[in-house]
Amino acid sequence: MFEKAQPLLQSYFGYSSFRKGQEQAIRSVLTGRNTICVMPTGGGKSICYQIPALILPGTTIVISPLISLMKDQVDTLVQAGIPAAYINSSLSFNVANDRMQAAKLGSYKLLYIAPERLESQEFLEDLKQMEIPMVAVDEAHCISQWGHDFRPSYRQIQRMIQMLPQTPSVLALTATATPRVREDICSLLDIDESNTIITGFERENLSFSVIKGQDRIKFLLDYLKKNERESGIIYAATRKNVDQLYERLKKEKINAARYHAGMNDEERSREQERFLTDQASVMVATSAFGMGIDKSNIRYCIHLQLPKNMESYYQEAGRAGRDGLKSECIVLYSPQDVQIQRFLIDQSSDRSRMTKELEKLQQMVDYCHTESCLQEFILKYFGETETNPCGRCGNCTDSRTTMDVTKEAQMVMSCVIRMGQRFGKTLTAQVLTGSKNKKVTELGFNRLSTYGIMKDRGAKDVSDFIEFLISQELIGIEQGTYPTLFVSSKGKDIILGKTQVFRRETVKVEQVAKSDPLFEALREVRKQIAAQENVPPFVIFSDAALKDMCAKLPKTNEEFLQVSGVGEHKLQKYGLQFIQAIRDFSEAHPEYHTELEVEPEAPKKQAKPVGDSHLETLSLHQNGLDINEIAEKRNLAVSTVENHLLQCAREGLGVDFSKLVPDTYIPLLEKAVEEAGRERLKPIKELLPEEVSYFMIKAYVYYISKKQ
Repeated sequence: MFEKAQPLLQSYFGYSSFRKGQEQAIRSVLTGRNTICVMPTGGGKSICYQIPALILPGTTIVISPLISLMKDQVDTLVQAGIPAAYINSSLSFNVANDRMQAAKLGSYKLLYIAPERLESQEFLEDLKQMEIPMVAVDEAHCISQWGHDFRPSYRQIQRMIQMLPQTPSVLALTATATPRVREDICSLLDIDESNTIITGFERENLSFSVIKGQDRIKFLLDYLKKNERESGIIYAATRKNVDQLYERLKKEKINAARYHAGMNDEERSREQERFLTDQASVMVATSAFGMGIDKSNIRYCIHLQLPKNMESYYQEAGRAGRDGLKSECIVLYSPQDVQIQRFLIDQSSDRSRMTKELEKLQQMVDYCHTESCLQEFILKYFGETETNPCGRCGNCTDSRTTMDVTKEAQMVMSCVIRMGQRFGKTLTAQVLTGSKNKKVTELGFNRLSTYGIMKDRGAKDVSDFIEFLISQELIGIEQGTYPTLFVSSKGKDIILGKTQVFRRETVKVEQVAKSDPLFEALREVRKQIAAQENVPPFVIFSDAALKDMCAKLPKTNEEFLQVSGVGEHKLQKYGLQFIQAIRDFSEAHPEYHTELEVEPEAPKKQAKPVGDSHLETLSLHQNGLDINEIAEKRNLAVSTVENHLLQCAREGLGVDFSKLVPDTYIPLLEKAVEEAGRERLKPIKELLPEEVSYFMIKAYVYYISKKQ
């Protein structure tokens, strides 16, 4: 049966090959074996059950705790031409009943259901009247009491399976399962542990960072303004934190939405929809948000406070970059966050789990303090033993210079002690900088020997430095009606000169993605189509598909099918609009060039001969015809022939560059590229004679990049 899988992947989903672990999982379930699949978020778990659902007779049941994810996935499937539906508490009784009747008639290939439905005997009787070849259990860690998100209703799954007239195969899927949790899943769903597929927990497109000892709100505002075109999530520990930050972002004219359990259903739904449809670029939320968000173009995920455990953090951070493009995951750490999380754990009704939760919190604190690779720390937590530094996280790439700040630290801590260790950060900074604030003089702090000792620095700068000393645990915070500062035992050693304090430069904010005018134009086309179709933009095409369009510049249907993520159904629905947008842009910007054109991804192999047009062009090229002759013979535009030859070059096929770029132009091209660089074509073109075409420049730039 597996031989049917590849053509289905191409025609419905627009991909030419399976990702790591997908083929193994699909083969396993198609042979009827119960299987557990552990893949990182964004690793393509849904393909593992969607392809078998298309191959197997009847309707595959997908059990998911995530209402919004169900809707997103069903929207995406329907857009791809696959009959699918969901039944959960968001539907009225009549709509849910209609969908169940349609399911019993075999109208859907996939039916998504919430686990709570399995507690209804009437619902189970309805399922018994369906042909169900497979049950996919998404977020399978919810079945284990050792997991971070235990859902008792998941324990009904095995009972449901045993009630069905024909025993279906079971596929359990999760992104965050420790060895103990995996063992539990296998035991409770009758899965032989030898049928475990683990692709590894590493997300190669994500870079992890911990920012500490800096003003986090200042860092956050700088980051959001620098990345205003990108979508991102900011997680905050409490509802109050969410509301405060949301109001601050509104004042700064940042287009934000918010989400927490204190809002009513209508408000939450409206705000979520604003974020999904790109009407709001930033979502500020508690952990109540995002578990079921399938939005693929989230470029950053920032935690304003320390997360409660590594499982929660990796799942929440993993909502960034689901489309495979580079994305960032940042924790803005402050030691007082630990007290907030301890308080939240202490409020938990389940006292039996408290010790375990406190252990997990400590591991999260250790993550924030490690100086080794952050990605490696995460992988080891989830049981991976053969790991290497990732080379891209904040610790691996940290090249900031280090300064000796022992003298400044002694000044600050001496001042805290002289103020009686009864006041907060703001007043301490005012005393150190010599403020004439009324409160400073009323309390007599203007007579202290430490008054004005740091007057050459601003109060904000000193306040940031105090934050750094807190992050180094040299100054502690006493939580009360107002948080007050005190000098820790480690800090007293600094005052006595026993040890020194070193501080690295402030982390500078950078853009997470480079701007690209064609990408922005295609994003606008996608947004307009999504509004007409009443679905989120990423359901039409992912950012990765748009980037691939920018790299390949398809001008025909055949070329558009070469784009990653374009299947036949989407070609028919949307191809014309995107192709026209690319043609219009190319005519208006003949100099357009991207890095992807210099180092493109290997093109897809076509499942059907419709994509082999470039090979016909190659054959004529190898028979000695020039570009104009090929265009005339094949009745194609010259630009199409040029793109065909570039595509063949990228596939490693026999393209003769000497026929594309005459020898007489090589020294001129070499000199122009050396002078202008190879990031953009226009500066190169301006240094060359008129007869050297943009295509010749593209061919030369590609040739030398390949050679190097």
